[in-house]
Amino acid sequence: MLCPIVRWSNFGSMDILAQVLDRVRLGGTLLFHFELGHPWNLELPARPYALFHYLSRGSATLALGQGQEIQMTEGDFVVITRGEPHTLYSDRRAKPLQIIDIDRSSPRLGVLRHGGRAKPLSTMICGNFTVSRPLFGSVLELLPPMLLLKPTADGGWLEAILRRMVSESALERPGQRVALSRLTEVLFVEALRSWIASLKPGEGGWLGAISDPHIGPALKLIHENPERPWALSDLGQRVGLGRSAFSARFTRLVGQSMHRYVIERRMAEAAFLLETSDEPIARIASRVGYETAAAFSKLFHRHHGLSPGRYRAARRSDGGWRQGDVLEAEGAD
Repeated sequence: MLCPIVRWSNFGSMDILAQVLDRVRLGGTLLFHFELGHPWNLELPARPYALFHYLSRGSATLALGQGQEIQMTEGDFVVITRGEPHTLYSDRRAKPLQIIDIDRSSPRLGVLRHGGRAKPLSTMICGNFTVSRPLFGSVLELLPPMLLLKPTADGGWLEAILRRMVSESALERPGQRVALSRLTEVLFVEALRSWIASLKPGEGGWLGAISDPHIGPALKLIHENPERPWALSDLGQRVGLGRSAFSARFTRLVGQSMHRYVIERRMAEAAFLLETSDEPIARIASRVGYETAAAFSKLFHRHHGLSPGRYRAARRSDGGWRQGDVLEAEGAD
């Protein structure tokens, strides 16, 4: 499997992506700022989140656990989207430095030096991206396991953010952790934009279909009004396509039928409302297009593995079960 190579670029307005990103707990931390003298070798274990590396100087080889390798040069930015174990090195024969404390709560301030004294010297920052709402899971699943973004001649926002992170992490200053955390969040959005802009038709699922002149507007309508009883002919007419042509185009570009996508969108909206509001389940069922709470609860359980009430209780931020949650959950099963 080849690693997608993306040239950094700016991307236009994406209302759907903005909506999704606005609803998740997107976070990130800069973990390390390395100065690396040849020969060097870093070994990173598997992690339950995405990891990123930005090589601001020098060159490196990145190898995933299953054997896939890429050569990184100055200015390259790579995201290990599923947190697979991997190594970075200038010489595979060098004794690896095992990064075992990668889960620490705060970044290592200043620069960490590793490797020998020989040239070429390399500098690199490493960090993570985290999301804590399953609504966003489908976005991460659409990304390839390893995403390589290469700089363009005109640089752009992505390069500017990365270089600011390099300078911000080099010296301890007041507010450093907050600044790095916010920069990491913006970095993820810019990386996602660059990847979306690079996709060919049929790649990237619904994220890739956002830019299609027919399917993009259809996705926007579904996201804005998931409760509507969307029919292929109705939605196709709204975006300028006949029923059959719209159905085939939607399935080809999004990777699933319009009917299946509408259901997934409704279930994602319902999950968000259950987690963030105290609205009764019957009201949420109506808001996402179902006439009865029973029909909604059955489909929600099939999709999420929990009844709506139990999902709400399990997702409460304090991790506790309120009496109302228990009663509501029992009534919804």
